[in-house]
Amino acid sequence: MLISPAYAQAGGGGGGDILVSLLPIILIFVVFYFLLIRPQQKKVKQHRAMIEALRRGDRIVTSGGIVGQITKVINDGEVEVEIAQGTRVRVIRHTITDVLDKTEPATRGKARKEPEPEEVEEEELEEQEAEPATQESKPRTRRGPRAANK
Repeated sequence: MLISPAYAQAGGGGGGDILVSLLPIILIFVVFYFLLIRPQQKKVKQHRAMIEALRRGDRIVTSGGIVGQITKVINDGEVEVEIAQGTRVRVIRHTITDVLDKTEPATRGKARKEPEPEEVEEEELEEQEAEPATQESKPRTRRGPRAANK
């Protein structure tokens, strides 16, 4: 006989063995999904929402660690960021990692809050008190520090 008795006995229904051998692989995939893939997708979704909500005046941090303030939204992919006084750079939106300070959204269609009448009267009184009692007829000229010392 060329066939051993062990192979002859296993020749029947071997379908249950395949399911048992694939079960650990399926469990590993489920654990990976809930511990790695799903949280990463949630993080990407939050980052995308943060990037879409960027507007002028927001203080941001780039992936390189540069802190700056958005001065202009150029297009969907780029913003202009002021990193120092007078120093502006263009930054790809997806390199922005964090928003430090958000600006208030502009209200469309609503007028600015007008000062109340009491506030206006107080400001006018303060301006009148600040003016000298006698008005000179000649216009005021601005003098430098040397002219004031003479």
